[in-house]
Amino acid sequence: MNVIAHIRTDFPSKFGIPRQSGLVEDLQGLIIFEPEYRDPAAFKGLEGFSHIWLLWNFSQSERERWSATVKPPRLGGKRMGVFATRSPYRPNHIGLSCVRLEEIHMDPHLGPVLRVSGADLMDKTPIYDIKPYVPLTDCRPEASEGYTGETKKHCLEVEFPLRLLERYPKEKRKAIIGVLAQDPRPAYVRDPERIYGVAFGGFDVRFTVDAGVLTVREVVPIGPE
Repeated sequence: MNVIAHIRTDFPSKFGIPRQSGLVEDLQGLIIFEPEYRDPAAFKGLEGFSHIWLLWNFSQSERERWSATVKPPRLGGKRMGVFATRSPYRPNHIGLSCVRLEEIHMDPHLGPVLRVSGADLMDKTPIYDIKPYVPLTDCRPEASEGYTGETKKHCLEVEFPLRLLERYPKEKRKAIIGVLAQDPRPAYVRDPERIYGVAFGGFDVRFTVDAGVLTVREVVPIGPE
């Protein structure tokens, strides 16, 4: 398959990215298309849709061999069949995300650029395709959700000292708080003394978690690569 675009987000690494799209609507991303796919005619009619599907490549999760079972992060080490999960470790490293289409911007050098929100993708993730989200057919209110119904409501209270939060520009503050509230930790790690770090928007946000409360301890600039 051909890579048609790459997305730019505030996540330079995988840790801390929401486990599904739409969980943190304040997350912003820009989809930059490859030169071959910048023809404005290819986007005619897309402006009428509020949401789009992204088909993309788990570029940082590729393995030579796949496993029939994986450990979903919210199940505390319990294994499930790979086809019953959205794990990146699959026979084909294809991801699927529904995001809000905020704007189609015509850049004089890059052509059509899509600004989206709610994306669960790492910076520079390759994108194979985009498709419009059609509510009549894509939304199934009667659908059952299996074991994910047990884990979807997990959320942490976030204590983010203002002096640290103000290191972020205002437009990114709600996003980083939303990311932390989703609890980036693996479900099988519950050490209240352990310090974790999420790289987001040019900073490493270091925090601890105790009794359902996440407390930010440091916000450290990330140096150049």
